[in-house]
Amino acid sequence: MRILVALTYYRPHTSGLTIYAERLARSLAARGHRVTVLTSQYDRALPLSEEKEGVLIVRVPVAFRVSKGVIMPSFGRIATRMVREHDVLSLHLPQLDASGLALRGRLIGKPAVVTYHCDLLLPPSLLNHLVNRVIVWSDRATGALANAIVAYTEDYATHSRFLSRYLDKVRVIPPPVEVATPRDEDIASFRAQWNPGGGRVIGMAARLATEKGVEVLLQALPAVRARFPDVRVLFAGQHENVMGEAAYYERLRPLLVREGDRWAFVGVLDPYQMSLFFSSLDVLVVPSINSTESFGLVQVEAMLRGTPSVASDLQIGRASCRERV
Repeated sequence: MRILVALTYYRPHTSGLTIYAERLARSLAARGHRVTVLTSQYDRALPLSEEKEGVLIVRVPVAFRVSKGVIMPSFGRIATRMVREHDVLSLHLPQLDASGLALRGRLIGKPAVVTYHCDLLLPPSLLNHLVNRVIVWSDRATGALANAIVAYTEDYATHSRFLSRYLDKVRVIPPPVEVATPRDEDIASFRAQWNPGGGRVIGMAARLATEKGVEVLLQALPAVRARFPDVRVLFAGQHENVMGEAAYYERLRPLLVREGDRWAFVGVLDPYQMSLFFSSLDVLVVPSINSTESFGLVQVEAMLRGTPSVASDLQIGRASCRERV
């Protein structure tokens, strides 16, 4: 089967959505399907076309950005050709361009399966308010045109503003979770590099983005250290030049400076390195503040490595997605 996977951002961009899509595309290709990913060339250094692990990646040039979205004038032409060349569409929301793809699929006779990752909530501003309304409209049009919609959990589907409109089309399929089994000597080496003092370690795995609630952990650390003076934090994930998060980073800077070498950014890690990271922690903390995790992949991954997780108690009825793309 020829499968077209479409989403705004794809690897090497790192987010829960891109990791999900990469695992899905790679697994389908391993089963013998011909899989093509249609996405944006969000970084001009990325090639317009390449093949990785049996998956063809086609990137459409970006003319300019609006908020965290991208405008791609040639997308429609390329999308029409690619919809014709494939048997089924796998569309990932939220995504501005998905409604056009779903409409092409309906007109050409190609079924569309939508994976809905979370509701959209952009930071407050007039521009983002307009962008949010346009994307919500596009997502609803996509849902109406879709043949089936995949949700992570029944609870999220029932309470999501989007999914609750299309419950007759919803199929609950938990997201793919993959965790490598690291060698003991590699775990020891990772610990020696990032925690040479051998004290207790709190871990956080995310982009340094507003919805992740990094300040919650930073503000809690003095109270934690009153009981565990030697505690250290390791932060895995992108923390510099995070799209749309420059102001947030500046707000956190005084708290990060206060932490000094007791807070370490270990960078963006590959899957094997992430298994070392999880295995080196005493606890993983995920203090998200606006229900952006509709499933919580890193919590599951950490617990599969035997590391307990502490996560926010969020109101799923207000579930939202602030740039999971």
